[in-house]
Amino acid sequence: MLPYVYRVTKYDPADRNQYGHYTGAEPATSDHGPVEAAYLRAVAVLAEETGIDRLAVREPQIGGFAHFGLEPPADGHGLADLFPVGLAGFHDGALVPIAVGLELVRVMLRDSSAWCRLEAEGTFAVHVGWDQYVYVGSIRPCETALARIRALGLFPERLEASPYDFVPDDPQYVQRPADADFWARLSWTVSSHRATYLEETYASNVSRWHRVTRENIEVVRSRLAPRAQLAVWPDLLTDVAEAVASLPDEDRVEIVWEDKDGRVAATIADETQFEAVVARLAGACAAGVVPLTADERHPLFTAVLPDSDGVLRARWQTEPTPSDRNWAFLKTLRRGQIVTGTVTTIADFGVTFVDIGDFTAMINIPELSWRPIDYPSDVVSVGQEVTAEILDVDMRRERVPLSLRALNEDPLRRLAQRIGEVVVGPVTRIMPFGVFVRIEDREDGFQGLVHDGEPDEPSENVVEVGDILSVKIIEVDLTHRCIALSRVQAPASTAEGRPRD
Repeated sequence: MLPYVYRVTKYDPADRNQYGHYTGAEPATSDHGPVEAAYLRAVAVLAEETGIDRLAVREPQIGGFAHFGLEPPADGHGLADLFPVGLAGFHDGALVPIAVGLELVRVMLRDSSAWCRLEAEGTFAVHVGWDQYVYVGSIRPCETALARIRALGLFPERLEASPYDFVPDDPQYVQRPADADFWARLSWTVSSHRATYLEETYASNVSRWHRVTRENIEVVRSRLAPRAQLAVWPDLLTDVAEAVASLPDEDRVEIVWEDKDGRVAATIADETQFEAVVARLAGACAAGVVPLTADERHPLFTAVLPDSDGVLRARWQTEPTPSDRNWAFLKTLRRGQIVTGTVTTIADFGVTFVDIGDFTAMINIPELSWRPIDYPSDVVSVGQEVTAEILDVDMRRERVPLSLRALNEDPLRRLAQRIGEVVVGPVTRIMPFGVFVRIEDREDGFQGLVHDGEPDEPSENVVEVGDILSVKIIEVDLTHRCIALSRVQAPASTAEGRPRD
């Protein structure tokens, strides 16, 4: 907040009533003449005394609040020829010389349906409000400039702050940037055919739509306006008639369509304009209807473009989607972190889903236990609280795999220390290539393979499932989690005993 803030107006404070309302004869509109020129000169002398020669456009808007309705909107919103690249140059962060900044003040004084804050960060600010109220902030008292402003016939009044100072919609909300994670997510989404359209909003109420494919995603990215708000949308309807049928009976909506040449267009219309817009859809190959109210808009995910150095300096916020909330939560996680959650679902295909607070993570069967299991329900149950280690944080697919077994010692490592020992155990399976023998005295005990490549045994020694064999541990492969055994001849008293631990 700047220490010196002045409200500069053409309204004499002596003509205000006890409630602060102006009761004099000055009109609320611009005279487009000497009074307007005095306003511009007032801003110029304050900037000069502050030492400012450039200003940054902040939070630009077209229409809506930007048009107070006191004067008819100007052609091109009054911005013609102010920006070399056209209206797209009117974006957050655009640096303009003082001369252009003064022209933007003129645009706002004339209620030309374009509005922005003009600021030199931490040093100077100009805000134009209703009824020709101009608020200028500076790091200096600017006494000389104030005297010159009074000589121009205007009235500067000291305030604590400008009523148009930027205030975030939600100070606690962490805005998602369009960083490497965002573009990886978009690329994966496009490849999965779940989304093909990117909405680029470079000024409030002004957007461009782009069809995104795997082939053109980098080209689209390179052409976006700086600090634009981005929203990723599902594919348009190829049945244009179905899209037309979804138009509301009464309401303003945005209608988006793509023609056969791949050009994407959009327009905002209400029920009085639908007929004319529908006529323009005659040659479209796809179309869609997008609500304008925040609670009815449902893009897949959103972001705001950071500057070229990767820093997000844009102050506006997109309306968070479930995916954006997932992103915010996933940014708090890291590989190797221990989390506690509740088992919510055990899927038929074997994956266990766990609610870890603001996100549903998953545990694949191999990560439930070091020991072999047939079903997740052998280890966990729905409603059970579990503690697990995060194996990865996949920002691209928004997945967090967990591991229960990572928090426990691998019992196979202990078994690897027993290579060369002779143990006894029951035959559990007979395969063409050998037999499996359980070598631990527990139902989920490890099993090893006695390979059939060993010398043939006499026919009277053919084994069956359940037979107790004496075997030697000859190899424990920790990587592939397999155990090689060799059959040995054991005394009858040992062969009939229980398997060792």
